[in-house]
Amino acid sequence: MVQLIATPQSALVDEPVHVYVTGLRPFQVVCLQASLQDEKQNLFHSEAYYKANEAGEVDLKRDPALGGDYVGVHPMGLFWSLKPEKLLTRLMKRDVNIPFQVQLKLREPYFPVKYFPASAPMATLTVERWYVAPGVTRIPVREGRLRGALFLPPGEGCFPGVLDLFGGAGGLLEFRASLLASHGFASLALAYFGYDDLPAHLDKVDLDYFEEAADFLLKHPKVLGPGIGIVSVCKGAEIGLSLAIQLKQITATVLINGPNFIISVPHIYRGQIIEPAHVSVEYESINVFGFAEFYQVYTKCETGISQFFLPIEKAQGHFLFIVGEEDKNLNSKVHAAEAIEQLKRNGKNNWTLLSYPGAGHLIEPPYSPMCRASRMPFVVPPIHWGGELIPHAAAQEHAWKEIQKFLKKHLAPGSNSQL
Repeated sequence: MVQLIATPQSALVDEPVHVYVTGLRPFQVVCLQASLQDEKQNLFHSEAYYKANEAGEVDLKRDPALGGDYVGVHPMGLFWSLKPEKLLTRLMKRDVNIPFQVQLKLREPYFPVKYFPASAPMATLTVERWYVAPGVTRIPVREGRLRGALFLPPGEGCFPGVLDLFGGAGGLLEFRASLLASHGFASLALAYFGYDDLPAHLDKVDLDYFEEAADFLLKHPKVLGPGIGIVSVCKGAEIGLSLAIQLKQITATVLINGPNFIISVPHIYRGQIIEPAHVSVEYESINVFGFAEFYQVYTKCETGISQFFLPIEKAQGHFLFIVGEEDKNLNSKVHAAEAIEQLKRNGKNNWTLLSYPGAGHLIEPPYSPMCRASRMPFVVPPIHWGGELIPHAAAQEHAWKEIQKFLKKHLAPGSNSQL
């Protein structure tokens, strides 16, 4: 009897699943498919073709995909190659307390044409992918003007504190903070516009607001001091860098594909205004699919932007730069190199660089489907985020482990806790 098996069937999204098939004919060719629906009923799907061995078994840890969405030995390929049925849709978990249900199907090979309907699946299986581990507590944050969600790991604590910042989409995104809490970090997912009673649009970045968030986190009885970390991407990384310079309580900052200067709107801290860099919008490009690429509008700026570089050498904490070398939104490889050179010139060695060839802008937790392009609020053309599928997936898996190591090293040195 044909059996489709996945272990574990219920796990965190950053944990691998072992998928294998038994009971096939020797050397039989089959199609394995995965699909899920997000909270907005958008469908994502993937598929790959495999050939059984002489014992009639397919093991994704061992056997190469012959074709489909990827080729080669990729045990989690069905998960990270999920793509939207509706183009320009990014898979983002909205409610972390409910898992994604990923349906796996085993089929005979078939041509995907309407008048050639596929036969019924040979086997099906549903896998649960969670963003929050058992025992993690989610606490809504409405403290003064702060808006967000605090995630606390199970146990007595104390836990290293992390401020989690996303970019220009606005709103409150919790999926990374909930995963960090699932690995032992007290994580505050912080909204800063486009959520609740916060401003609908971002016309300035009020660093005092983020300082309040850092102080709120450090005052929590389950947060280990004396400093906290930041995990940030894109616009969030711009803010994260600015905070690391201004606030002594920031001791470890993860900057994922961010600039080393301010973009679009000024930062304000205790009445001081820090102006954004000049932009040469004429160097925006539109690719053959009609997606906007902004990665050259600062690096080709003829007036020069070095005068706008943030004084990173003033930061007292440590930096982890994570760069996708195929980022088409920011030239983050160049910006990270400039920031590191600035640190070196000032005798600083408080940095680590992870630079990934083939990775795009949206480097997310492991096994997340790569979003190559999507729509953004207030931006008219869809944005091309860049990246190549297989190297991007590898970058996500490696970077996530390194982020946790970095935070543990600088926020809980010598700790015996199971982070």
